[in-house]
Amino acid sequence: MAQYYDYILGLIPLALGGITTLLVAFGVSLTLAVPLAAAVAVALIGHGLFVRSPGADTQPAPQPNGGSLNSAE
Repeated sequence: MAQYYDYILGLIPLALGGITTLLVAFGVSLTLAVPLAAAVAVALIGHGLFVRSPGADTQPAPQPNGGSLNSAE
């Protein structure tokens, strides 16, 4: 099953190419459409890195069991 970061990695080039194409189709110049689409791609990257960081889903470290040792048997 696809995870959040799989969707982000798929949306980055889709946003860059798709939004550029859409803006050019509506009459925006290419030199303006590319930076606008790149801003959306950068926003996706920033969201993936800083808002929902990859290390945020880690589980807490296990707690020691009071200092007692377990035998190897």
